[in-house]
Amino acid sequence: MLELRAITAGYDRHAPVVRDASLTVAPGEAVGLLGPSGCGKSTLARVAGLLHRPHAGTLLLDDEPVRQWRHRAPRDLRTAFGVVFQQPRISADPRLSLANLIAEPLRATGCGAEATERVPELAATVGLTPDLLVRRPHEVSDGQLQRACLARALVLRPRWLICDEMTAMLDASTTAALVTVVEDYRRTTGAGLLAVGHDHTLLDRWCDRTVHWDTLREPARLP
Repeated sequence: MLELRAITAGYDRHAPVVRDASLTVAPGEAVGLLGPSGCGKSTLARVAGLLHRPHAGTLLLDDEPVRQWRHRAPRDLRTAFGVVFQQPRISADPRLSLANLIAEPLRATGCGAEATERVPELAATVGLTPDLLVRRPHEVSDGQLQRACLARALVLRPRWLICDEMTAMLDASTTAALVTVVEDYRRTTGAGLLAVGHDHTLLDRWCDRTVHWDTLREPARLP
């Protein structure tokens, strides 16, 4: 179980964008987090993915509180999460080919030897042809780059996926393709999903339940 309890977070301790927010995601469950732009949902998603330390509150994973964040978190915690961001050009190193982008987490965790097998396998899964893998981000479209970023998020076989506005910049066909990849992965692995967005229709179709940002502080949602 992934549990966020009374999380307060932001980049200015005196003006947090997230205040006292609580949310749970069960193993194998897909939860949509719906809210308008700028409300703080992306910050909460970063907290959920161990990428941002909250000012207050507790994040629990399998009933154990998380005490360290980002590179300080133990390897087994860091590799339990795969995160896909809204803007692939900001989250991708422009110096890397798409193949190296996908393989980046493997090499960072000492598993680089797996790249020869895993990269082509995942590239095919997300719809990238071999000729695209030698290109760098500026040589491909936003949709192609986001496919590579999704493959990167899946390469360590995470137990939890955080998709933060993953499809916001994509056309309908690419959106459908990437959602299908995520759902296939969840079905075969039992991974949990937190999908952040502002498209109510997409989240309702994609997720088991959709939670509106305004309800995160309701007492009934607190453990």
